[in-house]
Amino acid sequence: MKSDLSELATFAVVAEERSFTRAGARLGVSQSALSHTIRGLEKKLGLQLLARTTRSVSPTAAGNALLDELVPALERIERSLAEARKLRERPAGRIRLVLSRTASYLVLLPKLARFAHTYPEIVLEVTSSNDPVDLVAQEYDAGIHIGEFIQRDMIAVRVSKDLRLAVVGSPEYFKSHSIPGDPRDLKDHACIGFRFSSGVYRWEFEKGRKAVTVNPRGPATFDDPDLVIQAVLKGIGIGTAMEETVRERIAKGHLVQVLRDWCPTFPGYFLYYPSRRNQPAALAALIDTLRLKE
Repeated sequence: MKSDLSELATFAVVAEERSFTRAGARLGVSQSALSHTIRGLEKKLGLQLLARTTRSVSPTAAGNALLDELVPALERIERSLAEARKLRERPAGRIRLVLSRTASYLVLLPKLARFAHTYPEIVLEVTSSNDPVDLVAQEYDAGIHIGEFIQRDMIAVRVSKDLRLAVVGSPEYFKSHSIPGDPRDLKDHACIGFRFSSGVYRWEFEKGRKAVTVNPRGPATFDDPDLVIQAVLKGIGIGTAMEETVRERIAKGHLVQVLRDWCPTFPGYFLYYPSRRNQPAALAALIDTLRLKE
């Protein structure tokens, strides 16, 4: 197909110029190379496309019939290529982005209004997913996730400050349950789990050189972090969330944070994408907007 298209485009130029010499100068190739290309195309089609004399070149009837269909098609291809080039030069078009709801709240939504105002020709198609996603296989342009979940062959750009996991319960829950002072105390508590497609998230704690992992056991697990917190607020048990997302509820006394000294900070969210090569201007604009400014 690639060879056919090149030969057809060459034929169109020769037919337009009605001269191998002028067509060669326009295309930057020799007259003999053009003659070889046209002969090869005519042999492939089994038709004579150009009538040649020592003084002139002109399309045959078969050549003119082909040109009637070919020239508009080549013009459409050129327009399509021009539009594609604009996507690299001007921030416009669609970006397919996949990220968790928590990342949407903490990273995307705070900057979305400014991004939409600055780049009105860009449309974000946002998909929510808690799981790591193969961007190439699922045809996403970029994703946002916690750094530890991102594949090493991805380009990653930090887009959030350090984060901390918060372990919380409601005041009502702690009226009838003791406040845990050590992660191992959680075995005596109802723990609301958060579930990925690969399984329930294991709560990981660290303090100095000590590290403890807890498999949450309780009356329910959810794949939506908002539902985990709603269950906690109703006094069903203890749950986890990004500290930033529940900070206000903790401050107002709606939630009680426990084991904070066992929950160290970590680098947080990164925007990731497959390659730096031929990066569309729209994606570059999104990266620049969301990038964490030190």
